[in-house]
Amino acid sequence: MSSFVSFTIIGIVLGSTYAIAASGLVLTYATSNVFNFAHGAVGMVMTFLYWELYVHQGWPVWFVLPFILLIVAPAFGLVMELLIMRRLTTANTTTQLGVTVGLMVALIGAGQLIWKPGGRRVDAFFNGSKVSFGVVNVTAQQFITLGLALAVALGLYVLLNRTRIGTAMRAVVDNRELLALHGARPNVLSGLAWALGSSLAALTGILLAPQLNFDHTTLTFLVVSAYAGAMVGRLKSLPLTFVGAIALGLLTEYGQWLYTELPTSWITDSEGVIYGLKNSLPTIFLLGVMLVLPQEKLRVGRVTGTKLPRIPSWRTTMLWSAALLGGSYLLTGAMGEANNARFGQTMCLPLIMLSLVLLVGYGGDVSLCQLSFVGVGALVVARGFDIPFTGLGFHSQISPLSIVTAFLLTAVVGAIVALPALRLRGLYIGLGTLAIAGAMDRSVFESGLVGFGAQGSTIQVTRPSWLSTERSFALAVVVAFVVTAWIILAIRRSKYGRILLATRDSQAACATLGFSTTMTRVAVFAMSAGLAGVAGVFFAGMSVTPGTLNFYFFQNLPLLLFAIVFGVTSVTGVLTGGFVYGCITSTFIVGQHPDLVGLAYIVVLVMLRLLVNNPNGLVGLLFDQSRRIMSRPDAVSAPPGSAAAREPYPATAGLGLEAPVGSA
Repeated sequence: MSSFVSFTIIGIVLGSTYAIAASGLVLTYATSNVFNFAHGAVGMVMTFLYWELYVHQGWPVWFVLPFILLIVAPAFGLVMELLIMRRLTTANTTTQLGVTVGLMVALIGAGQLIWKPGGRRVDAFFNGSKVSFGVVNVTAQQFITLGLALAVALGLYVLLNRTRIGTAMRAVVDNRELLALHGARPNVLSGLAWALGSSLAALTGILLAPQLNFDHTTLTFLVVSAYAGAMVGRLKSLPLTFVGAIALGLLTEYGQWLYTELPTSWITDSEGVIYGLKNSLPTIFLLGVMLVLPQEKLRVGRVTGTKLPRIPSWRTTMLWSAALLGGSYLLTGAMGEANNARFGQTMCLPLIMLSLVLLVGYGGDVSLCQLSFVGVGALVVARGFDIPFTGLGFHSQISPLSIVTAFLLTAVVGAIVALPALRLRGLYIGLGTLAIAGAMDRSVFESGLVGFGAQGSTIQVTRPSWLSTERSFALAVVVAFVVTAWIILAIRRSKYGRILLATRDSQAACATLGFSTTMTRVAVFAMSAGLAGVAGVFFAGMSVTPGTLNFYFFQNLPLLLFAIVFGVTSVTGVLTGGFVYGCITSTFIVGQHPDLVGLAYIVVLVMLRLLVNNPNGLVGLLFDQSRRIMSRPDAVSAPPGSAAAREPYPATAGLGLEAPVGSA
């Protein structure tokens, strides 16, 4: 009984910490309509700064805490709102998600540049002080955390609901211009909200720091659990947010308590399944909250067309496909086996991103679990799964039938994921798929029953004899990219592709015309997941030893980030974005200049900030500029009857498989 009470107290304290983080999220969302995925990263940076000043530099804690919470963190929030968030209030969900994810990745990169990974720790407040209640001890840190959570929740509730400035802050998100006509200062109010949100993120990180080893990713993603608390309050209600955060903390600790009470034989025989479910409780709770939210109604109003790159002709597609294959053949012939392995692993990323073109670029749905589908495809070949009822096993060897199996199995998984996702749109579907990815990490990929095994475990994959060399398999990856790109473009040209784009523009209009938006969305999820599963087969073959760390849910975020930055609406965009991302994270750079990775993420954030108003990314911007140059009056006209004159747009503009930007 005493252990149950102890876990209850720990759960309430943990939930209180989540409540502070979730309150900051609700505050910034309620005043700007922007969900800040970088909230945890802001807390991470401020926590490292707290360690730097308090532990490393020896400043007194009574000076460090006010300095960070009342000066540095608010100033950072003001700068963040001024330079980035202010322009996102009217942007679409994909752009908002891309920019805030980019900020999060950039902050992690900056943190790794300034504070190298290593052993760090900080003592709790009034370390050693505690109060005994019978057999249960409550520390001073736990009392302080609970008190601060209650004070933050009450203070923010009074601010937003009982003061004029709070009412004005909530009005900013509705109509900044109308609010200004009434004498308010929208920019000042929005900056105040982001300053308070940044301080709450810093406070969350500092309260969590004594319980953790300092790690950039761990500190950032512990706050992800707070998303569930914010969702309970539907990003509006602070009391419900507080209740949801406390419930999450109790659920997490009760799961830990139950795990300690189970017979050891149960835990051993489950081969990691029970352990994975225990660690997945926060993400399962988040997914459950997503599913019980009221279903979003179809939006009715003006139908706006989606501006996408033009569809290239088959002739143009064939020419650039041949150029890509021929260039890859010559390049791999000039490199050794080690560099061919790096090239093949780099090309796997554009192959994976192609599935995002279909789902995000054409369908308009955000997916943050795409790498989970890739992991399922890798498991098909790594585990030697076969098509049901065939009785054929592959024994961890790649074959055409294993590719078909991967496509069918991951398509089924994608359809299953789509069923709860049908209730969600925009931000909510992004959070829901992120929760699915987190749950699959722990309960599937880390299990010894159907996954790779404990964290860090790998499984050996055997290549077919005719693809045994690094060069031959790297070329196979390029061929798979070209074939998948042709499939994507064929879908775009088809009647289903036109329905898909129409559904993205207005579900209500499509439903009025008699189209089934439900079947359209399920089909695009299934097809996208199937293509990601096929990419997983080639990824497994290229890496030879795929494992749990390859499909960690955090990696979904930079994957989507680079796709958005370079153009998730075009094949050329993801080819460029995937190749750049692969070069940054591969041993080409990491092995020789590991610090450049963090710097590269910061540069990507700057690029994304410049592309806020261009949904087709950097490649789309280049397409647009090339079209304007070619249409200038002083441009040299092609002779009548020539091949260039017969092309509806210049083949060189596509850089591969797409054409200049035009109206879809």
